[in-house]
Amino acid sequence: MSDYLLTSESVTEGHPDKVCDQISDRLLDCYLKGDKNSHVAVETMVSKNVVFVAGEISSKTKVDVVKEIRKVLLEIGYDSEEKGMDGNHCLVLTNLNVQSSDIAMGVNQSGGIIGAGDQGMMYGFACDETDNYLPLSIDLAHQLTRQLTKVRKEKILPYLYPDGKSQVTVAYDEEGKVKNITDIVISAQHSAEVSLLQIRDDIKREVIQKVIPDQWMAPDINVHINPTGRFVIGGPLGDTGLTGRKLMVDTYGGIGKHGGGAFSGKDPTKVDRSSAYMARYAAKNIVAAGLCHKCEVSLAYAIGIARPVAVRIDTFGTEAVPIPILEKAVKETFDFAVSAILNNLSLTQVSYQPVAAYGHFGRRDLELPWEKIDQAAKLRARVVDLLAEEFKKRNDK
Repeated sequence: MSDYLLTSESVTEGHPDKVCDQISDRLLDCYLKGDKNSHVAVETMVSKNVVFVAGEISSKTKVDVVKEIRKVLLEIGYDSEEKGMDGNHCLVLTNLNVQSSDIAMGVNQSGGIIGAGDQGMMYGFACDETDNYLPLSIDLAHQLTRQLTKVRKEKILPYLYPDGKSQVTVAYDEEGKVKNITDIVISAQHSAEVSLLQIRDDIKREVIQKVIPDQWMAPDINVHINPTGRFVIGGPLGDTGLTGRKLMVDTYGGIGKHGGGAFSGKDPTKVDRSSAYMARYAAKNIVAAGLCHKCEVSLAYAIGIARPVAVRIDTFGTEAVPIPILEKAVKETFDFAVSAILNNLSLTQVSYQPVAAYGHFGRRDLELPWEKIDQAAKLRARVVDLLAEEFKKRNDK
């Protein structure tokens, strides 16, 4: 393999698509708080001063949906039409119905068994490039957008508005090791009065230099800040937003596969969400155990069936032990049944809105159950036992 480049992007909590993800997950949190058995599938769309929420909900909890939606908008910073949305006065439309009885029949089975809420393929990824087991490009992209929001909310750069994006390109050598960062792109919404020169100077000083370590900066790095020259019209005023339209931002920055299912607005009986978390949990523990440098765990489910129809592990040639041994140890260490995932990761007790922006994985600011590496030692010990058993079999022959 020759030298190559990988690029990942992140967006701020004020990006229209992320506004929708946060609204959907805020409503999910409200329903789960009152009834942990709530079944929720909520989709949100935002446009010019309009929010539309639709979906299916079965819950004993009553939620003031419109009130919660306005709270989310105002917490993000959308308090005037000039910024892209007025959370106090925008039009809010809802169309929420009861969950389909056909789906419920497959999910709620007798004896406490929970079937998958849908079919699909889900992937989890981990690597040892960073201390949080994320690829460097997506890790730094998230740090940039979080810093962009921080300097806005703390009024360090008071002219910034909620919408924004970042993008980071990382160069790798022929052995797959990080060499440096070649390109950084930041687009930040701003008031009309501030000059482009000030924006670029301020963001370079208060955002990029606060986040990117000097050792990663290539001598000839390309930095693009508001490359179009103007970003005044933003948020829902400038772009329609939808739930589930930033899947690479939510996961691994385009590094590793994605099954196509979104997370936000879905209760954890939906395997789009829960099994993606479980796959990440397994992949992270595999890498933390020192069994490979890079790992992708794929799970496939059928609607109404409790256990995955397929479990596969890909280490991209970085494995320290034979793949059959690794797969056997993983299947014996982790229970991928839907009920087990819900229980072992306590998914009905998680607050989901916080992960609806800045990624669902590798969060240093949150204690997330799927980010624990508490199974690494057990997994490594099981691999050792299996290797010993294999060695004995060969000797006996």
